[in-house]
Amino acid sequence: MRKKLIAGPYMLWAIAFILIPLAMVFYYGLTDKNGSFTLSNIASISSPEALKSLVLALGLSLLSTVICLILAYPLAMILNNLKVNQNSFIVLIFILPMWMNFLLRTMAWQTLLEKTGVINQLLGLLHLPPLNIINTPTAIVLGMVYNFLPFMVLPIYNVLVKIDPNVVHAARDLGANGFTTFVKIIFPLSLPGVISGITMVFVPSLTTFVISDLLGGGKILLIGNVIEQEFKQVNNWHVGSGLSIVLMIFIIISMFITNKYDRDGEGAVL
Repeated sequence: MRKKLIAGPYMLWAIAFILIPLAMVFYYGLTDKNGSFTLSNIASISSPEALKSLVLALGLSLLSTVICLILAYPLAMILNNLKVNQNSFIVLIFILPMWMNFLLRTMAWQTLLEKTGVINQLLGLLHLPPLNIINTPTAIVLGMVYNFLPFMVLPIYNVLVKIDPNVVHAARDLGANGFTTFVKIIFPLSLPGVISGITMVFVPSLTTFVISDLLGGGKILLIGNVIEQEFKQVNNWHVGSGLSIVLMIFIIISMFITNKYDRDGEGAVL
């Protein structure tokens, strides 16, 4: 009874902010303006604008996820080899950006990358040509990588620190070189963290609209931007909810993959 009472506030919070909003999304997404059941809202994903934005969002999200993985895995291995504990200052450096406001972080990159921004001013002082990447997919990918890189580093690092060093030493004693040890021992054991990190980067990258708004200048529409426009500008909650259901399918698939390869939650963020 005591446990139920303690869980009571959380249950009320979950009902108010999770179940009811989800129910509203499914209701609007599966009905028309007259309240009749329809799948036309979900089928609107096949429209040229929505389909183009979905394909672009998938492409940029995959690219951002791959870049984050390439940067994060060596970094996580370096942190692990330094034998820093989970409360060390070095780990705190990577967690600290997650405490800052997401919008402020993205606006900071907008200031850095704009044509008269800090980076181009420094290049001008060095008599180098300016970088014209603001309002381009490159700027959006850069914003995604910067904002979501900690979500790739921390799960991988969290798994690497749990690998028993004796297993690695045993492989070395049996004649395995560094590459073989990594391929046969370290990487397979760190796979839960890799899958968790991929999911935690891919899902927010796919659904984001703030980064593309600020760093894309509103010229590059991702699926998140299309959904935002349906709610705010067109005021069509039915189509917006239908497109949201399509995104939920990708999220559910990602969660299924994560659960399959990380059943024990070893890749959970610190």
